[in-house]
Amino acid sequence: MPFSKLGLSQNIQQAIKKNGFSEPTAIQKKIIPLVLERHDIMAKAQTGSGKSASFILPLLELFSRQNYEGKAKIRVLILTPTRELTQQIVAAFHTFSSSLSKKPKVVGVIGGESIGDQLFALQKGCDILVATSGRFLDVLSKKQIDLSYVQYLVLDEADKMLDLGFEQELALIFEALPKKIQSLLFSATYPPKMLSIASKIMQDPKEVSIEYEEPTVENIIQRALLVNRENRAPLLRHLLKSEKYELVLVFMANKRAADNIATKFRKHGFAAESFHGGLFQEDRNDTLEEFKKKKIQILFATDLLSRGLDINDISCVINFDLPRSPADYIHRIGRTARAGKKGVAISFIDHEDQAHFSLIEKRSHIKLAREEIEGFELTGEAPKKEKGKAPIKGKKKSKKDKLREAAAAKKI
Repeated sequence: MPFSKLGLSQNIQQAIKKNGFSEPTAIQKKIIPLVLERHDIMAKAQTGSGKSASFILPLLELFSRQNYEGKAKIRVLILTPTRELTQQIVAAFHTFSSSLSKKPKVVGVIGGESIGDQLFALQKGCDILVATSGRFLDVLSKKQIDLSYVQYLVLDEADKMLDLGFEQELALIFEALPKKIQSLLFSATYPPKMLSIASKIMQDPKEVSIEYEEPTVENIIQRALLVNRENRAPLLRHLLKSEKYELVLVFMANKRAADNIATKFRKHGFAAESFHGGLFQEDRNDTLEEFKKKKIQILFATDLLSRGLDINDISCVINFDLPRSPADYIHRIGRTARAGKKGVAISFIDHEDQAHFSLIEKRSHIKLAREEIEGFELTGEAPKKEKGKAPIKGKKKSKKDKLREAAAAKKI
């Protein structure tokens, strides 16, 4: 089914073609018609499925059909979990609206930048507001924006927002919105909190699931390398030299670990940097831009970059530390093999990681052979789990003892 069969205007189709897209993805085929028919939607889709365009294109189509007069008012509110995803969606709206006779005014609102400048941009007029939920609440608290005209609400990567603890923030935002709006919720998983949120903002939503069907994963060579924890960094240096990967994204457990290992790799002569939420926004933007331009060869990042990163040339993703959530494994490896290209995803596994990686395999519907690289083989044995100590008899007070003590206390 081509884009021409999905109910999109010639102007939007022209922008799609100009940007090199020929066929809609599976989720776009399902979502676009439902949005145009004004249904609430709960969509379950993994990374790399093309979900951003599945709501951006129909929202632009609906906007172009209206003759809004006067100063632009916020008609569309899109909430995301990260600054990078927010910026990416704003850029996509500009890209796909390039052929429209009347282009919407799109404003991105994120932390790390001047809230005064963002308020000024909103007050000048805004049709489509894309924001991280935390900064949006900051803006809302200033009581200088009007949400009474909002017709469409999009929650992108909704499960990630919940992981980051934005449940209360979302509840406050919903209270500030009109009661009758079209809501679109996109998520990789459906935790109970997600279903609770959906019930508050949706009316008889259409459910769409595109789980484990993204073509990008099929283009990824997945490997599981057994290695002792202390040999992970030497093994990574060996792989970088032997495999000649051009652009490598390495996922770390936390920002401190990312900073430390990036410093060590620079001392070894690698063009390496770290990326995490503790950086100033300007530094985050500059680092990503240098990574895209291949001025940085290896980027050590936290899970902040497991979603919302659209760089087509990442040749290899390394799970230096395994993701805590099995669902995040697919998101991480989906950063490679973009735009139809091939890619490699490597996970380092030591004795303590074995059970957790088996769970990741089960949840991701994969089964990988365990490999070892000569000179970096896994040695030793898995540490034995200590059984909890048996309770000492007589240590815990019996009911009779407690009653005796209570009676004695009354006498005193």
